[in-house]
Amino acid sequence: MKTYPYWWDTLEPQAASLKPPAPNPGTVPALDRQQAPSPQPQLPPSVDVAIIGAGYTGLSAARALARAGASVAVLERERVGWGASSRNGGQVLAGLKLDVGSLVDRYGEARAHELFGEAAKASAHLESVIASESIACDYARVGHLQAAWKRSHVEAFRREEALLARVFDHPVHVVGRADQAAEIGSTRYHGLLIDESSAAINPAKYVRGLANAARRAGVTILEHTRAEQVRRVGKRWSVGGGSLAIDAGDVLLATNGYTDDAAPALQRRLVPVGSYIIATAPLAPDAARALLPRRRMAFDSKNFLYYFRVTDDSRLLFGGRAEFGTADQLSTTRAASLLHRGMLDVFPQLAGVDIEYAWSGNVAFTRDEMPRAGRLDGLYYAGGYCGHGIAMATYLGDQIARRLAGEPIVNPLFDDRFAAIPLYSGTPWFLPLVGAYYQVKDWLQ
Repeated sequence: MKTYPYWWDTLEPQAASLKPPAPNPGTVPALDRQQAPSPQPQLPPSVDVAIIGAGYTGLSAARALARAGASVAVLERERVGWGASSRNGGQVLAGLKLDVGSLVDRYGEARAHELFGEAAKASAHLESVIASESIACDYARVGHLQAAWKRSHVEAFRREEALLARVFDHPVHVVGRADQAAEIGSTRYHGLLIDESSAAINPAKYVRGLANAARRAGVTILEHTRAEQVRRVGKRWSVGGGSLAIDAGDVLLATNGYTDDAAPALQRRLVPVGSYIIATAPLAPDAARALLPRRRMAFDSKNFLYYFRVTDDSRLLFGGRAEFGTADQLSTTRAASLLHRGMLDVFPQLAGVDIEYAWSGNVAFTRDEMPRAGRLDGLYYAGGYCGHGIAMATYLGDQIARRLAGEPIVNPLFDDRFAAIPLYSGTPWFLPLVGAYYQVKDWLQ
């Protein structure tokens, strides 16, 4: 079984050096030395903006800043897109992590409508970037389905359908269990909520294309370059560690679920949570089509949810937060076994099908499950996408870049007073307790 993301094997040789020979899941993979690494550009001594992290956020921001005339260097401790940007399930979902009922309860209808609108803007911006930069990333508006784990969840779907129509002017529709075979080849669920606006993407192809677009705009991307410290020097910043030092006018932290002690203020506000995925061997085309006949992105209504999709080469990708904690070798091994059992519970017809890939990565949660961008202690940041980051990270990276470039931009997700999490310094000791809480909720609800 391969212990790196399936997506890496879909890349052309230009980026195939992402693929490691590492035998252990959850570990930091070494480079495949049989693949020639990309030539490392010369380290610039001084730039207008230094960005830490070469995922969607950092690359989107770098592209926007360079197009505005700034000199930009992106520092990446691994390779472009090595983290969640190539480890996710390739689901570009409508809305935010927080469901619309919770949005309205917390913020009121007007503010909830505004925040939900930012997610729609994010999707539109993603499509604009893909089109304008001609990024070949298998993007397709296939919609998504949310599957009811319990009968009672169908009634919740109907309430959500009505609320989305009344407050957000966003159409969805409920499919009853008797009719769901046209959407999913499983009898495990009790009905579906269908949203036609979500999309599929190959995340590794997309992040590679975004990096190429940033380079074309004039951005310097430094891979295998860890920013060990960021310190103020007069009115500017020194970014680096060891023999590395870049002088920068401003710094953007774009590290999300991989934020470390080089950015202690942001580390106290973002919680890394492991997400895990397995992928089957290629299925016969008819068998793959029977699982999700309309090729929708799919997830269910549990707190400890499953999410799944069929790939272009007829594999089933099946993921979830199989346990609450940061991803490592042991948790990835445990999660792969749990996900395999879960997959067979949902799709028992896949018994006997080999699992060819198992991998993990970290997403970043905020305490209130809302993404943020802004400025902390003089450093710009964007993150906290809570597993909904493909479109939102691209969008907020662009938004914070425009603010950094001097535009008088206003966004309801900007937060320069982003509060730290009490009793937390970057090690999420409380995640097992949170996981137990959500397990109980799944039993009771």
